[in-house]
Amino acid sequence: MKMNYEIDEIDKTILMYLIENTRMPFTEIAKKMNVSAGTIHVRVKKLEEAGIIKGTTLITDYDKMGYQFVAYLGLLLTKTNRIQHVIDELYKIPNVTVAHIVAGKYNIFCKIRARDTSHAKELIYQIDQIEDVLRTESMISLEESFNDKNRLMKAIFK
Repeated sequence: MKMNYEIDEIDKTILMYLIENTRMPFTEIAKKMNVSAGTIHVRVKKLEEAGIIKGTTLITDYDKMGYQFVAYLGLLLTKTNRIQHVIDELYKIPNVTVAHIVAGKYNIFCKIRARDTSHAKELIYQIDQIEDVLRTESMISLEESFNDKNRLMKAIFK
């Protein structure tokens, strides 16, 4: 992996097209940029090798699939040296979609998706039962105002 890969304007343009549509064919990007499809392929490969591109993402709408209840949980552990154990246990629960090790009031902060409040309660109780979880604090999301993983990237390249 190259650590100091220099992104030039061509790379930035390719990345912007892929940010907008990860499924855009290289031939289409090449046409828009007036370069060969081979150039796009080689550049994307270099960006992958440098670790700048780490795959593509499929965006699913959990609300439409019946998982519209979102809650955030702060987990306080019995000991900080048990964080990895608790993270491993959280990973076994598919409804825990995000987990962060944090500094501050909690040791771990995570996001859960559930069908409804009853289902969320079951998940929270399940998380409470993980060894070394002292207590949890829940915050219910009323509405997701935005969730755009590419906002920063767009701002960097402007």
